[in-house]
Amino acid sequence: MNRDCLQTLDRISLSSGEAQIYRLENLEKQNLANVQHLPRSIKILLEAALRLNDGFRIRDEDVLRIASWSPDNTAPVEIPFRPSRVILQDFTGVPSVVDLAALRSAMSRLGGDPSRVNPGVPVDLVIDHSVQVDHFGSPEALQLNSDLEFKRNRERYEFLRWGTRSFDNFRVVPPATGIVHQVNLEFLAEVVRQDPGEGLPLLYPDSLVGTDSHTTMINGLGVLGWGVGGIEAEAVMLGEPISMLLPAVVGMRLQGQLPEGRTATDLVLTVTEKLREHGVVGKFVEYCGPGYAALSLADRATLANMGPEYGATVGFCPVDDMTLDYLRLSGRSEELIDRVERYSREQGLFASGEEPQFSETLELDLSTVEASLAGPARPQDRISLTDMPSGFRKLLDERYPEQAEQLRNDAGEKQLGNASVVIAAITSCTNTSNPGVLIAAGLLARNAVEKGLRVPDWVKTSLAPGSRVVSSYLDKAGLSSSLEKLKFHTVGYGCAVCIGNSGPLPEEVRREVEQKDLVVAGVLSGNRNFEGRVSPHTRANYLASPPLVVAYALAGRVDIDFETEAIADGVFLRDIWPSNDEVRNLMESSLGSEQFREAYRDVFDSNETWNAIEVPEGQLFEWDEDSSYIREPSFFLHLQPEPSSIEAVQSARCLLMLGDSVTTDHISPAGVIAKDSPAATYLRDMGVEDRDFNSYGSRRGNHEVMMRGTFANIRIRNEILDGVEGGYSLHIPSGEQMSVWEVAERYREEKTPLVVLAGKQYGTGSSRDWAAKGTSLQGIRAVIAESFERIHRSNLAGFGVLPLQFQEGDSHRSLGLTGRELFDIEGLHDSLKPGEKLRVSARSEDGSEKQFEVVLRLDTPVEIDYYRHGGILHSVLRRMASD
Repeated sequence: MNRDCLQTLDRISLSSGEAQIYRLENLEKQNLANVQHLPRSIKILLEAALRLNDGFRIRDEDVLRIASWSPDNTAPVEIPFRPSRVILQDFTGVPSVVDLAALRSAMSRLGGDPSRVNPGVPVDLVIDHSVQVDHFGSPEALQLNSDLEFKRNRERYEFLRWGTRSFDNFRVVPPATGIVHQVNLEFLAEVVRQDPGEGLPLLYPDSLVGTDSHTTMINGLGVLGWGVGGIEAEAVMLGEPISMLLPAVVGMRLQGQLPEGRTATDLVLTVTEKLREHGVVGKFVEYCGPGYAALSLADRATLANMGPEYGATVGFCPVDDMTLDYLRLSGRSEELIDRVERYSREQGLFASGEEPQFSETLELDLSTVEASLAGPARPQDRISLTDMPSGFRKLLDERYPEQAEQLRNDAGEKQLGNASVVIAAITSCTNTSNPGVLIAAGLLARNAVEKGLRVPDWVKTSLAPGSRVVSSYLDKAGLSSSLEKLKFHTVGYGCAVCIGNSGPLPEEVRREVEQKDLVVAGVLSGNRNFEGRVSPHTRANYLASPPLVVAYALAGRVDIDFETEAIADGVFLRDIWPSNDEVRNLMESSLGSEQFREAYRDVFDSNETWNAIEVPEGQLFEWDEDSSYIREPSFFLHLQPEPSSIEAVQSARCLLMLGDSVTTDHISPAGVIAKDSPAATYLRDMGVEDRDFNSYGSRRGNHEVMMRGTFANIRIRNEILDGVEGGYSLHIPSGEQMSVWEVAERYREEKTPLVVLAGKQYGTGSSRDWAAKGTSLQGIRAVIAESFERIHRSNLAGFGVLPLQFQEGDSHRSLGLTGRELFDIEGLHDSLKPGEKLRVSARSEDGSEKQFEVVLRLDTPVEIDYYRHGGILHSVLRRMASD
């Protein structure tokens, strides 16, 4: 039972009656803290600590640490945070539910009560990552892709249906509803939650963590939330607070307004570039200023969504009148809207008047935003629309000189060749949450059709709306038919191309690309374009607004200069680009609250194919040895009641030596399962036909597939090997080059521990738990990098892998390491301290030795405890079993 922490429990009057709140200003009245000028995002952390203070996991001193946040704080301050709910998508959600089921089995083996393994907070899983674009360019594409989705994923869906019956507080939003973040924005989020209290209901801010890095999109609605690994999310489900460092908060003040023809996508790519350059990793960004107040909720959601791309933990958009208007538009009840407004004003969370104090403040004049894309391989690499032709040619000159010469010889020819767009996809949560850019795309399509333009045959087009609301307003606006005439038929309601579910290119296109070794491109309205992610055949991928996706589809190539070159038949882009007023007027006339109510009426039960799936019964899941989708993971099979002492790492071999900006797309199994891969060999041995391999994402519930696909990305470059691209490594001392998995297995047989050496920003990208799980299961004991992205570092710590950081100025290159050394990590012991310095010894084949210091990036005592137990889930399970 919660207690009245520090005498802050108070009453508030609503239109529906009285309720209780933990009033923040009461801390000031007791002279305990000055909370009036705190950033609003920090106030939400503070309220959670006040409300959930139990004197054990969260204590009075934790509350006062948060309340004492100051712009001048530089020393690391550890705090706990218990969000009010968890959200999952199916790629990362299935393994989370698999782990919960495995924890129940392990609890039973330890003699405990399996029913204790149960979510203690509300958990929603939205199935949105499984649909692939196998069919496109026809009215039947949506149904055909849906049929294939259910055929491929029936085992996974049966397991999830079991989860809804077996676990409390666990709901599943069925396939073909929408993208998890948009469903969260439009339907699941409450902004201010209400629970039964002692006598009166208790109000508190909605907050969450999710197993997708773009969980941050919900910050556009004033709900504090961010992506974590599945491992960390599972711990939250089981009642553990997140251990984090009290963040600096960067104020992002927006002024002015977007120029004519500019979109929210142009804005977010500009903000991403600016914030990446400034450096906001591990920080909160909080938007403010007159330009912010005028931004639509959809534009705010676009800004918040790409928090991971600009490196911040969150891009927080505080509640204001625009928030209330959106809640009304999206069909929320007047009672909820009243609750949100009154609570937010009472707690100082409503954005009006004086701005909070920030650690630092950056400014952006919206009138300076240019039409932009990002690419060819990173979302922070913004490129102006006018610079696209020269930018692409520079890419060819630097990396593909032979193709650059071919392009110069073929200039002006309208055919499939270098620079051709082979994928044009309106996809992913960043843009398909935003009616403004989608209606702009529809208007551009209408104008293009009226002028007789068409999409070249080699372009694979697709439209994957974020929710069924999108289809409703495009239909009402009369724009769906125009998009379809350009082959932008709806292919599914899911993430699709942005997560690599782009499906195969048409056979004749694929054959020509491969035979001529063409450098072709994808243009997508997504938020991720890392190497090897979108398609194995597109070596350049550009993020763009939906109308620009349509424009590049029409052009058929990325090296077009839209200012000086006609798209076709004397028609320039400026001739078909819609005006801001035209977009705004059509949006206002075609979008209303009834469309949201209709889309989410009976959302959990409206999919009849989902409802017809047979549901296994029982508190313990019956693991099937013959299943190729759902297997009991090996993590807890031999778990002992007590952890072993922390062991030294001695005579370790380097499995991979990597450069800068290695992403979790490079590390984690993702996309298609290559026919010649170790995972494919395993599946064939299981009796699975090649055509039924499905994707790595769909098989995340099978650790045997996933650990074989770790570090298998076709674009990864292991510097132990000279000039080799792809998931390969070198076994020493035999000198054999094999797949990373095969080398790891050989070392496992030899009982040789492994390390990874890496450069800056190691682990940038999605919050994939399998990037950490796969690393651990391959026998990697430590990753030594120049710097880490926040989520992946935390995930490594949460799965028993040491994150170690080179001293400032050091790197594996500056130290002259070759990756062929034997590594000893000295100073590991049971009394480790956060940030402790450890010594690493690297012994070369000629007997020489190099020694260097590294920083232990277990950043909190809690992370050290998790590491000692072998992982966060191991720690939680042992505690539950001993209780």
